[in-house]
Amino acid sequence: MQLFSHDKFEETLKQEKSPLPAYRQALKSANDALREHFLGGTPVTLLVQERAHVIDVLLIRAWKHFFQTDDPGSALVAVGGYGRGELHPASDIDLLILIKPDSHDYFQNAIEKFLAFMWDLGLEIGHSVRTVDECIENASQDITVITNLMESRLLIGDQPLYEEMRTGTSADNIWPVDRFFSAKLQEQDKRHQKYHDTAYNLEPNVKEGPGGLRDIQNIAWVAKRHFGATSLQDLVKHQFLTEQEYQDLNTGQTFLWKVRFALHIHTKRGENRLLFDYQTVLAEMFAYQDDEHHRAVEHFMKDYYRTITELSRLNEMLLQHFQEAILYQDKTVDLQPINKRFRICNDFIEVTHANVFKHYPFALLEIFLHLEQRPQIKGVRAATIRLIRNHRYLIDDTFRSDLRCRSLFMEILRQPQGITHELRRMNRYGILAAYFPAFGKIVGQMQFDLFHVYTVDDHILMVLRNVRRFTVPEFAQELPFCSQLIHTIPKLEILYLGALMHDIAKGRGGDHSLLGEQDATAFCRHHGLGEFDTRLVAWLVKNHLIMSTTAQRKDISDPEVISEFATLVMDQLHLDHLYLLTVADIRGTNPSIWNGWKDALLKNLYNSTRAQLKRGLEQPVEKALYVRENQAEALQLLGDTEISDIKNLWHSLNDGYFLRHSPDEIAWHTHTILNSTNTDLPRIVIRDETLRGGTEIFIYAQDQTHLFAITAMALDQMGLNVVDARIFTTNTGFTLDTFIVLDSMGSTIHNPDRIQDIVLNLKQHLTCTNLDSMKISRRPARQLKHFSIETQVLFSCDQHNRYTIAELIATDRPGLLAQVSRAFIECNVRIHNAKIVTFGEKVEDIFFITDQENRPLEESHQFDELRTAIFKFIGKA
Repeated sequence: MQLFSHDKFEETLKQEKSPLPAYRQALKSANDALREHFLGGTPVTLLVQERAHVIDVLLIRAWKHFFQTDDPGSALVAVGGYGRGELHPASDIDLLILIKPDSHDYFQNAIEKFLAFMWDLGLEIGHSVRTVDECIENASQDITVITNLMESRLLIGDQPLYEEMRTGTSADNIWPVDRFFSAKLQEQDKRHQKYHDTAYNLEPNVKEGPGGLRDIQNIAWVAKRHFGATSLQDLVKHQFLTEQEYQDLNTGQTFLWKVRFALHIHTKRGENRLLFDYQTVLAEMFAYQDDEHHRAVEHFMKDYYRTITELSRLNEMLLQHFQEAILYQDKTVDLQPINKRFRICNDFIEVTHANVFKHYPFALLEIFLHLEQRPQIKGVRAATIRLIRNHRYLIDDTFRSDLRCRSLFMEILRQPQGITHELRRMNRYGILAAYFPAFGKIVGQMQFDLFHVYTVDDHILMVLRNVRRFTVPEFAQELPFCSQLIHTIPKLEILYLGALMHDIAKGRGGDHSLLGEQDATAFCRHHGLGEFDTRLVAWLVKNHLIMSTTAQRKDISDPEVISEFATLVMDQLHLDHLYLLTVADIRGTNPSIWNGWKDALLKNLYNSTRAQLKRGLEQPVEKALYVRENQAEALQLLGDTEISDIKNLWHSLNDGYFLRHSPDEIAWHTHTILNSTNTDLPRIVIRDETLRGGTEIFIYAQDQTHLFAITAMALDQMGLNVVDARIFTTNTGFTLDTFIVLDSMGSTIHNPDRIQDIVLNLKQHLTCTNLDSMKISRRPARQLKHFSIETQVLFSCDQHNRYTIAELIATDRPGLLAQVSRAFIECNVRIHNAKIVTFGEKVEDIFFITDQENRPLEESHQFDELRTAIFKFIGKA
């Protein structure tokens, strides 16, 4: 393969006064040819080598132009990835200019001209200029320097000088193998922590992320230092890899190279992050297709995640192998028998002989039970990991029906410690997917959205981890109520099975909760659970979303809503299980979406439902009684305030106000209003944190048409997210608006100066601003441009409270709430309550509305007009 014409290049150099145009043309021709070959299907393994060869030719020719080739004492050396002879289209070109001692001044002019020429050419050059002694000194102190030098390759120059550097930086002189391995292991651990120790990040880094190219290179570096290996294939000769494992490693590396190469071509820079911006482009470039249940990009990302999962497995096994060979080679062997199948060798578990799994297939599960029961075990010996991988084929229907296997799996779930750790290990080794085929279908499955930041299998294990975390004393202060409640659960394995099964049917089409209920029922019966326990697990799977949707989408201050929810959960046992699973599920979907507001919302629903269950399902709370109780508690909180003033104010409010506000809020509002005069209006007060879990903004003002819209727009401009809004108008023409807000990070606002700024900003807008003059100033998040959700406006009736419920489903964007409220204004619709719910890029907002006479909308033309107005202001997509 020839990417550019050498003869034409040399001919052009002779004709041109300046060599730069010829170099630029050669480089452009090579880059264009690389792109064409890549898109035409040429193997990427050839292309990265050819790219390195082209750069070799250009650098060597330029070196000859600026240096006297017969002058010893200098050498041009390729290091790092370029030293390996592997270059992607926009990879850095790392160079070492090696010079003899005391020659910096002598070579300075030539070096400066050479480097300036490279930069003018547009190459991304990373360089250092060092003597041999300086190389040794720097490499001795820095693991990254020695790693780069290990992969060096002489391009042109003084061969003896280069060999002197190679000898001086060898393992015989600096960084002996054991110290080098320990440093690289620590370096990898830190790098993985940066990516939250999971390969399944929403926008993964192909090079640096867990299971990425850097993990493969880590194996190669250790092999080079330990064996002097020049390639991964050398590990087969040293019996550290089987031929099949080498092929798996090579296949994985080739896939990641292909992704990285495509990223560089598409972005025209050294981009290694597989951002949303590029995932759909690459899926199309690689000819993935949409099908009935999944988009092309989801198929592509599933292949990506499965590739890095397999590479992570190989990385773990090989590094364990190196650890045994390098760190423990001189250690006295300490063998502690467990049974006739397993023993502990120097703190690592291993099989007693190579045929253990062949003779005792159930041992493929048993080993994980031993790891749970013996926390002093540091891990699994490399040879045993290999045997587990090689015997996964034994897990078939006969294996799954074996009473010993079924009993072992349930024992793994019943252990007091290590459950999450070992289930994750089972997933890494491929055992969990083999034993539970439904789980195997969702391994590596992603959902192309901003809400689910993990693949389905990683999310399930994260939810299980969250449930387990409730039981661990050192995390008791994280969610104290959950940590207390979980100790009342009689059989924790029921809750663990609910977590393990809740999303097991994702991606099959249809309702995954109903399909999952069927899988859960079959699995529990197959594993010998009683009928009651089976029904409880299946009920949890079927209803795992219901508590979250009720809390976030319904008015849980309404006794009717609580009564309906209590009827669904039936009893305290179901409520406790569902609450714990719901909290764990939300926290395991996306680390950024859990906040104090959701915590308070779910806790309020739990407490209200618990009270209803204690009273009995047949005795729902009467609204009139609920109103009287709230008023009585509020009166106590108001203390010495004049009763007649309170009564006069309360007479101007309807029962809906007292139903939808807590006694604490009623007292706060009443005190604020009674201590305000007309000249104070609009009166704006803020509580930084409330029982409802967010920062609460209360506005008392003369009723005006645009007040809600202006407030929503002003809050948006200040970077505040409205999660709940309640709007009440007195029969005397005043409005009481309450907004629960969080900052852009999902936190409450505590800073007094920030709170004062919010008050002043709101007051200025409400007194001086015309809605039409307000502009959306915030820019949408980068990722949002890749998602277009069809706008839907759905209507239903809240018969209990005489409201129309308008449900808006749309793509999230700055200023959305204000724009929607403008549509309501245009159609003479009054907002009484709003529940603002955002799932990544998608909003599902609920508005409780009436006409201006407080009557529900009932005519179809009213719905059509409002829907048309919303489309006008926010669009249909």
